[in-house]
Amino acid sequence: MLQAGIAEDVQFAEGVIIVQPVNIYGCSIGKNSFIGPFVEIQRDVRIGNYCKIQSHSFVCELVEIGDHCFIGHGVMFINDLFSGGGPAGGDKTKWKPTRIGNHVSIGSNATILPVNICDEVIIGAGSVVTRDIKESGTYAGNPARKLK
Repeated sequence: MLQAGIAEDVQFAEGVIIVQPVNIYGCSIGKNSFIGPFVEIQRDVRIGNYCKIQSHSFVCELVEIGDHCFIGHGVMFINDLFSGGGPAGGDKTKWKPTRIGNHVSIGSNATILPVNICDEVIIGAGSVVTRDIKESGTYAGNPARKLK
């Protein structure tokens, strides 16, 4: 039987708040960060300091989130672009990393493909980020484009 929960191989800094049930393993979570219920954070993920990850979000392997970030409800991170025409499965060499800068807010139900997002960015709810964001500002849509 498999159970969801906090695994032993998670590195917690001081002041972290976790609202169960969650499924987190093999990751690190920075100080004074908050993880809401029904969140999955996979192996080799780094969550910075003072972050808030709302319920029902999925943070897959190879994601790094900076400090002072907000991840809204139901945000999905993707690391497999189906480059071979289908899922990479266990072939992690086909997976791509995602890097989120500091002071980034991602609205509810956004989807973040393997990209780099610079500091001081707002991603609108329901947006799909398909390309690197190299300039601070507000982005929204599918695909996400700069609004201001």
